[in-house]
Formats: sequence, structure tokens, C-alpha cells
Amino acid sequence: MISVKNKHIPFFSVIVTCHNRAHILERALKSLLLQDLQDWECLIVNDGSTDDTDAIVQSWIHSDDRFRYLKHGHRGQALTKNAGILASSGLFITFLDSDDEYKPDHLSIRKAMLEEYTHLDLLHGGVSIIGDPYVPDMNNPDQLIHLSECIIGGTFVFSATAIHGLNGFDNVSYGDDTKLFEKAEQSGLSIAKTDYPSYVYHRDMPDSLCNIRKES
Repeated sequence: MISVKNKHIPFFSVIVTCHNRAHILERALKSLLLQDLQDWECLIVNDGSTDDTDAIVQSWIHSDDRFRYLKHGHRGQALTKNAGILASSGLFITFLDSDDEYKPDHLSIRKAMLEEYTHLDLLHGGVSIIGDPYVPDMNNPDQLIHLSECIIGGTFVFSATAIHGLNGFDNVSYGDDTKLFEKAEQSGLSIAKTDYPSYVYHRDMPDSLCNIRKES
């Protein structure tokens, strides 16, 4: 165990950003509690929600001190994820979208991979898709592409050193995950992809960012 001021440094910092997702947020948080690896902290970052998100989160942070809570005015998901990155203390930083969930072995499988391949700066991939698997192409929003062709940021597991070195996500309205991945490639980081589908990507929610983009 490594400690700083008597506080354990978790293996994973899990960043959950939310904007008006009180109706679905708890599903994501419950999936984190059900992990067979419990060496994590969770940073819930409220991006200016106007629903009951604050009340929902309070019950979680009071019941388990691994949950930490930040909130600010509405800034968009890229800057909100960056706020979580800056506040994190884990060795590796990963993400869980508020409308998605983890299968119980999601974190343990990733930890085993990272401990076997200690040179990795970024591990990604491994998705189970529920709902519509087609999303707008970020380079041509009028064209739909299958998610198998996309970079899915919820699956990112960055070493803390690597993601801080990239200065986090660029503030773009769509495709911030792909932009960060491109920065990682251009910086020469060591990147690996897994096909083990333990990240559950829900595409069955009408307020999914991709669905909103498709309808706009």
C-alpha cells in the first residue's frame, strides 16, 4: 500500500461526469460498487445540472468515502472530464459515462493487463453495445458509422502521468475522445486495445450525446 498523508493511493480513478442524469446516474455508480476489484476512487463531476443530481450524489458520498464530488456551472463534457482528471489521485485514470455501466470484472481485467504490460500509457476498447450501434461520423455528421470503427472514450485507461502530459481533453462539442486519442498517438505514447467487452455502452437512451447529435 502506498500512502500520502495516511491516504491510500487507489489504482484507478474513475471519472463520472453528469449533466441532468439524475434519473439514470445510480445505475452507473452501482456497477462500480459491484466490481470484483475495489481499489478505486470515483470522482463524480456535476456539469451544472438543474435536476436532482445533487441530492442523488449526496447519499453516495456520505455512504462511501471513495466517492468524491465536484460541481460547477455548465461547461460541456470535455472540460468537465478535465476537472475530474485534475482532482484525481489514482495511478490510472479511467471513465464511466453516467448512462453506461461496467460489467463486474471490468476493472480487474484492466488491472491485470496493465500489470502484465507495464509499459502501457493507454489501454482502450472492449465494449458491449446496447441499442443503436451507429453514430454520426465526426468528420461528416451526415454519415453514420458503426461504433466498431470509433474510439470510445469511456473505455480509456490512461496512466495519470500520460493524461496529464497531454493536458486532458480538447474543448470541442463532439469527438473529444477521438481528439485525445490522436494526441496520444502523435505524442508517441504506448497504446494497446482490448476486445474484452466489459464496458456496457448504452445507446438506448434518448438523451445520449450521440443521439442528440444525430437528431440535430
